[in-house]
Amino acid sequence: MCGIFGYCNFLVERSRGEIIDTLVEGLQRLEYRGYDSTGIAIDGDQVDSTLVYKQIGKVSALKEEIAEQNPNREVTFASHCGIAHTRWATHGEPKQSNCHPQISDPHCDFVIVHNGIITNFRELKTLLLNKGYKFESDTDTECIAKLFKHLYDTNLQNGHELDFHELTKLVLLELEGSYGLLCRSSHYPDEVIATRKGSPLLIGVKSDKKLKVDFVDVEFPDDDSKPETPLGYNKVNGGLKNLNGGTVNGRKMRPYEQNGGQNNLLPIAANEFNLRHSQSRAFLSEDGTPNPVEFFLSSDASSVVKHTKKVLFLEDNDIAHIYDGEIHIHRSRREVGASMTRSIQTLEMELAQIMKGPYTHFMQKEIFEQPESTFNTMRGRTDFENNSIMLGGLKAWLPAIRRARRLIMVACGTSYHSCLATRSIFEELSEIPVCVELASDFLDRLSPVFRDDICVFVSQSGETADTMLALTYCLERGALTVGIVNSVGSSISRVTHCGVHINAGPEIGVASTKAYTSQYIALVMFALSLSDDRVSKLERRKEIIQGLKLIPEQIKEVLQLEDKIKYLCENDLKDQKSLLLLGRGYQFASALEGALKIKEISYMHSEGVLAGELKHGVLALVDENLPIIAFGTRDSLFPKVVSSIEQVTARKGHPIIICNKNDEVWENKAKSINMQTLEVPQTVDCLQGLLNIIPLQLISYWLAVNKGIDVDFPRNLAKSVTVE
Repeated sequence: MCGIFGYCNFLVERSRGEIIDTLVEGLQRLEYRGYDSTGIAIDGDQVDSTLVYKQIGKVSALKEEIAEQNPNREVTFASHCGIAHTRWATHGEPKQSNCHPQISDPHCDFVIVHNGIITNFRELKTLLLNKGYKFESDTDTECIAKLFKHLYDTNLQNGHELDFHELTKLVLLELEGSYGLLCRSSHYPDEVIATRKGSPLLIGVKSDKKLKVDFVDVEFPDDDSKPETPLGYNKVNGGLKNLNGGTVNGRKMRPYEQNGGQNNLLPIAANEFNLRHSQSRAFLSEDGTPNPVEFFLSSDASSVVKHTKKVLFLEDNDIAHIYDGEIHIHRSRREVGASMTRSIQTLEMELAQIMKGPYTHFMQKEIFEQPESTFNTMRGRTDFENNSIMLGGLKAWLPAIRRARRLIMVACGTSYHSCLATRSIFEELSEIPVCVELASDFLDRLSPVFRDDICVFVSQSGETADTMLALTYCLERGALTVGIVNSVGSSISRVTHCGVHINAGPEIGVASTKAYTSQYIALVMFALSLSDDRVSKLERRKEIIQGLKLIPEQIKEVLQLEDKIKYLCENDLKDQKSLLLLGRGYQFASALEGALKIKEISYMHSEGVLAGELKHGVLALVDENLPIIAFGTRDSLFPKVVSSIEQVTARKGHPIIICNKNDEVWENKAKSINMQTLEVPQTVDCLQGLLNIIPLQLISYWLAVNKGIDVDFPRNLAKSVTVE
């Protein structure tokens, strides 16, 4: 939910038009996360002035707003920091005053973009109102901007001159809740603060020169080290004094901005003007002169990958201060065992992976990518010749996991369904009791967790708020935690003790498709790993591993049903108001997941029903008009499923059966009653759900397309649910 993007250039000349285009394009790559309004903030023409443009609706509406305001796009900046945001409304309806960026005052002394929720914003607002501040919006974010100004002005009046990160520490001490935020200020030109707590944030680094080290040191308040003083800035009168001096067109020049951007600054004796003391090792040049560099700040790597693959992921409570072409990461205090560095990683994501290519929608593209994404989940981990599984992220922890008294699987939405789909095979292979929990309910109940429990957290984004809170809850109780995530560098992947990246590739569409099947496979491989020391499970394991080998090609075969499914959606399912999906055993999770897809994409009411519970109330809904989809593929429960479907047909129901190819039972029944079938290949019972869910994904897609719905951005929903 929501999207943050920021751009900073240092000694890299960029026109205002280029900066605006970079910010707007960054927002466009975050559109899939879900949003209702947009905005950007950049430098103005006058000294320390700020231009803020914001608009409700899509990013295209923001582009029109900027064009209407017609800023001078030709002004060139050698150093500049701009911030941008896509907002998903939590406090206040979508209207222009509630759009981000939010400002501290009419002069824009402090400008904020923010993801998350500040839970004590009412108390802060009351305090600030009593101090004489006037609020223009209904947002919690405006409180942060005004708190920055209040604390800055108060300290300045008391003769305390604060650096930007020091001021930020004071602000964060007053905030409760979750946040990922960027702050820029006219008091600290060409600087930006990035900080997070419970909401993702990363920094991309682009430089023509190779970084000296691939990490950034974490600076603690009790760090006595005083590296060589950097060139350039000194602190004077609560702001940054430009040593070059001078103005152009009434606007104060930034450092290095004169003389064609050439460095004409001279070193100043250390401590002569209370200079900043620290210097980031990663950005040192061989001769000590500053390196030209660009920084891209974002809540998602998909908006950065076009510009650079070098990224640094911030951790909770990090305060990243960017100035003078360097990143400085500060912490409020030194924690025992805390990492002293933040690594600069190389993204493996390719730009082509997040483009639609020949497909109309990202969701359609991702459905058809599943043969490849499921193979990638297994690649390098599954030895089909020796029938063995190797999950490197779990290998060292498997003995401890095998000793667990129970497994607790915690997730939300589609990830929860992948846990349900694989619970049975976990229990069968490991003989460990398995609980599957919705993260929000797990927290509401304050469910007991013990040190000999293993808690597995499943999330596509690795940032889901409820799942993160449940993870913190389990860590506090001493449980061993396992993460199953898609996004490398996400919060869950960093906080859990061990885990598996599902390697499904970027998933842009709000409705999860390929992440579901990859999570399913990753969990099955996890279960197989737990049982590799059991001779009694040897044959069963071989059967499942050989079944996994065939899955990618079998998914390709199922995708060939698209034309038939499209016909069903245009005829039998057209204009229907409700839909039932029946499944039992392994296919109950498929029924729930299929119903969720149809609800969130096509806005049709749909319900996944356990076929064994049909006669306990749901049967009252069945008549000749209610569309029903039933899973009738072969497994040990097949006779019971047939019985349930016969109860439907006995009441004039006309179900659509998802069954195995050339199944005589359904071929004979289709001759005697009005029944349609969607035939899928047969595989091992615990893997059949991987094939059975594909027709439901296609049904949800074509139902939505036929209604003219924006498939990739369903109303009221967001890709990464980072608020509670």
